[in-house]
Amino acid sequence: MWVDPDDDPRETDVETADERGRLLESLRHFRLTIEMKCAGLDAEQMARRSVPPSTMSMLGLVRHMAEDERHFRRMAGQDLPRIHRTADDRDGDWNGAVADPAVVEDAWRQWRTESELTDRFIAGFADLGTRTAKGPLREILVAQIGEYARHCGHADLLRERIDGRVGQ
Repeated sequence: MWVDPDDDPRETDVETADERGRLLESLRHFRLTIEMKCAGLDAEQMARRSVPPSTMSMLGLVRHMAEDERHFRRMAGQDLPRIHRTADDRDGDWNGAVADPAVVEDAWRQWRTESELTDRFIAGFADLGTRTAKGPLREILVAQIGEYARHCGHADLLRERIDGRVGQ
């Protein structure tokens, strides 16, 4: 197991009494899961690809989720450029995930920044039913949680391939 269940930072005694609290708690849980799955990996391990021809790696996941955090706000109507993807390289978040400590550090910085900006953005809406450019904020938030959940599963498989660790 990754951590003793009694020490798991994803588990809190905070009870969520409303929909907003429950959704934000789910988002927090999956973000922490990504961090936990990457903990202790060096740049080479972070950049190690799963199996050819896939370009998926733990580092790619972090870069991809930074891109998705920004995409969340783009879906809600903000006009923001992409971080890693370009017209010439639509998979730049994966392709640029190279075994360089500076790239790893930058990926974590970008992901944390984008996550904080998403949190502030959501906090600016009193009602999750608020309609945005692509539908109610609630639906975009649920899709974001689903994206994290999907990629946490990928992270489980990637980590097991890297060092044999399997997690809860």
